[in-house]
Amino acid sequence: MNRSFLSAIALALATLTTGAVFAADDVAENNGPRTREQVRAELAEAIRTGDIVGNGLTGQKLNELYPNRYPKQPAAPVKTREQVRAELDEAIRKGDIVGNGVSGQKLKEQFPDRYSNQAIAQGKSR
Repeated sequence: MNRSFLSAIALALATLTTGAVFAADDVAENNGPRTREQVRAELAEAIRTGDIVGNGLTGQKLNELYPNRYPKQPAAPVKTREQVRAELDEAIRKGDIVGNGVSGQKLKEQFPDRYSNQAIAQGKSR
């Protein structure tokens, strides 16, 4: 057997395995198998929006290769500067920012004694 034949067999096995995994995911997500009409509708929508792989070598979708042929994707809502700063302050207070770039651990994971999970109750004033 030559290399190309073995490569084709390996690719076929990988495709079958991947298809079984995706089928299992679809059943788990949708509380049952999808109907033929649902699959056809999803395929038609993917073709319409260019959300299918167009270049097998790079993995780019058609709407990435030819953006002028497909409708623009709606932009995500933009946050104001104050909203971003408030989220950053909250993350710093809770320790939800990365403290070590090498390990990727958050500050609350590195120093659990500094960041409690429960809110501190206010004591009684005199």
